Amino acid sequence: MSRRIKKRKPMAEINVVPYIDVTLVLLIIFMITAPMVQTGVDVDLPQADSSPVDQKNEPPVIISIDKDGQYFIDIGTDENDPVDLRTLLVRVKAVRKNNPKALLYVKGDKNVPYGKVVTLMATLKNAQVPSVGLMTSSPD
Repeated sequence: MSRRIKKRKPMAEINVVPYIDVTLVLLIIFMITAPMVQTGVDVDLPQADSSPVDQKNEPPVIISIDKDGQYFIDIGTDENDPVDLRTLLVRVKAVRKNNPKALLYVKGDKNVPYGKVVTLMATLKNAQVPSVGLMTSSPD
């Protein structure tokens, strides 16, 4: 009983069905999660190595948030009285109406809760402010 042993030839094919299945599952996951990720506040952040912004003899509007979460608005004068978000919204809209190209900066204390900054950014977005600069201090 001699049986011949057949040598098998190596297959040069790859089964791609499992790869297609995984790809389709990932596609479905991304299609479901993409609309959830797109919510947020549009902010133009200044670059660290950029040159100072030319103010063209117009003082910028500076909105400050202190460590207690109180909002202050500086429209070229020294205003040290805290304001609420509704007053802030009215003042920013008035400045934008008089000078649509006015620069707006947010100066926040490093210990302020992040939610306060996000709330301020959403308020500025409601006031149709196209871009906001974030102020930082230089390291000493």
